[in-house]
Order: sequence, then C-alpha cells, then structure tokens
Amino acid sequence: MTDLVAVWDVALSDGVHKIEFEHGTTSGKRVVYIDGKEEIRREWMFKLVGKETFCVGAAKTKATIKIDAVSGFAYEYTLEINGKSLKKYMENRLKTTNTWILCLDGEDIRVVLEKDTMDVWCNGKKMETAGEFVDDGTETHFSIGNHDCYIKAVSSGKRKEGIIHTLIVDNREIPEIL
Repeated sequence: MTDLVAVWDVALSDGVHKIEFEHGTTSGKRVVYIDGKEEIRREWMFKLVGKETFCVGAAKTKATIKIDAVSGFAYEYTLEINGKSLKKYMENRLKTTNTWILCLDGEDIRVVLEKDTMDVWCNGKKMETAGEFVDDGTETHFSIGNHDCYIKAVSSGKRKEGIIHTLIVDNREIPEIL
C-alpha cells in the first residue's frame, strides 16, 4: 500500500470496519480496502477527482469516498456513509443506537441495539429476539451462548431523555459504552 492516502474506522451495528483508500496521483490508481480486503481497484483513471461508491458491513451500508482537488496536486478525501459525512453519520448513530462491550466466557462481546428497528447485533450477527411487555416497559430477550440476556426499555419520565435502554446479562446490568 504505497499510495495509501486515507484510513477511516466506521462503527456499524455489525462491528467496526476499517476503510483504507489508495490514490495514485501519477498512475491514476484507486483502491478501496474494507477490513484489509480489496473491494475496488481501478487502474489508469485519467480523471483524478471524483467518487468511489461501495457497500460496507452485513447490512450493505452505502459508503462513498469523495476525491476533491485542493490546490495544485493536493487532494482532499472525505468519506460519506448513507449520504452523510462520517462525523454527521456517527453523531446520528449515537442517537439511534446503544452499544455495550462485555467479556463472556473469556471472549469480548459487542452488543448493539438499533433503537429504530429494535434489532440486536452481537459481534456482527443479527440476533433472534423475543419482545415482552412488562410492568414498567418492555424487554427484548436473546441468548449469547448459554447466557440469558435482555435489553430493558423504560421511560425516563423526561421528554428530552426519552427511553432508557439497559442490557442485562445473567441478571447483571452491563454499563453502556459512550
């Protein structure tokens, strides 16, 4: 990777993906790698500015690398996810997802709740879940190996805060990562 010009880490529900971009300004080469695997390769591109669009992750999330000339032979590379700048996308994700990291049976586990769909992801796999209404809210039940897990959703009682989601594994509350 001699022409590596940009690297981004993108946190999606199925995990954190590393996107690397090579841009050969003399050869016209463009190469996109996702998690170390070559996704796109273009040789002898005579137009050095433009876009490369591809999909990332299990949900095939749309990503676009924009190549813009800044001055002379200097270029700026920006990554958009679902049509938003990476920064805006990540800010929006903080509002629409909850993420927990825990260690179970000696293995690091990353659990993500997509609040809009109530989908639960565990280490890149969408989990089978069962929803249940309880006295003070709802519980979304699933299993990780032989561990019983659920995400409890209760009202905060405050309009600005909305619903509070808590991950419970084997009757133990897991703190959310921010």
